Amino acid sequence: MSPYGSDRSPRRPMRRKLLQALTAGVVLATATGCSYNWEDFPRLGLPYPVTEEAPRILSLWQGSWAAALITGILVWGLILWSVIFHRRSRTKVEVPPQTRYNMPIEALYTVVPLIIVSVLFYFTARDESKLLSLSAKPTHTINVVGYQWSWGFNYIENVDGDAATPKAGEVPKELASIPDRFTKDFPAGAEGVYTKGVPGDRNAEKGWPGPTLYLPKGEKVRFILSSNDVIHSFWVVPFLFKQDVIPGHTNVFEVTPSEEGVFMGKCAELCGVDHSRMLFNVKVVSPEEYRAHLKELAEKGQTGYLPAGIKQTDPARNAEVNKL
Repeated sequence: MSPYGSDRSPRRPMRRKLLQALTAGVVLATATGCSYNWEDFPRLGLPYPVTEEAPRILSLWQGSWAAALITGILVWGLILWSVIFHRRSRTKVEVPPQTRYNMPIEALYTVVPLIIVSVLFYFTARDESKLLSLSAKPTHTINVVGYQWSWGFNYIENVDGDAATPKAGEVPKELASIPDRFTKDFPAGAEGVYTKGVPGDRNAEKGWPGPTLYLPKGEKVRFILSSNDVIHSFWVVPFLFKQDVIPGHTNVFEVTPSEEGVFMGKCAELCGVDHSRMLFNVKVVSPEEYRAHLKELAEKGQTGYLPAGIKQTDPARNAEVNKL
């Protein structure tokens, strides 16, 4: 006679409930995934990359997730193995032998994490160095200005085609806060045009909030990031890349758009009460349409530049050396 008042094992109801719970979990997971596009699965939920540089970032994420999954399977397997095969028996109540100071095991769980971290560090440093490298002369240069609570875009371009205006080497006072190592790469005769946004702006095609930044497909664009007040963060979601916009410090990166369309962007740094409204859009178009947009801005009178960054002394402005 069972001490529970029945010959029926008390383990069976628990096992039955566990099996039912696992079955319900599998059904729920498969039912919610019926509308999932399995072509997106290799990207692990990340957006489709729309620049030539973004696949490198995607590959880094995929490798990191694969390493984490392998580590997780190993850890979960060891936990389940110990739970199943080393659980306490109902007939054996004595304390099992205690093992201490097992040097091979201690060396294993010290060395293996160091190897994992070192490998992840190598690939991260390799890709970061490549992604932040700058070309000698970018095709286009755009100064992104962050301010509470929207974005401004200075297109540093020779819109009128006259290389004599302004004079060679002359930097507009609105861009005086940008370090010399970046202003020397401005195109000759870049009188420029700009777009100044407010949170209430809307993209004409999608209806998404915020101003719209135009970019040419297939041509390298250098972004020079500057802030007029607090720290912001410039994030174009399908670029799979973002950088902080810091007052008194100039961050720079380059991308080559590879897909036409309208894409969402946002501030990824908590910058104050209306941080959630610091949205913008990126419209990638053909090079011909991009140049036509610049001329349209000039015809609207949006020539020149928005003030880019806080005032700095010359030594402070050029204190940081570009080591990329």
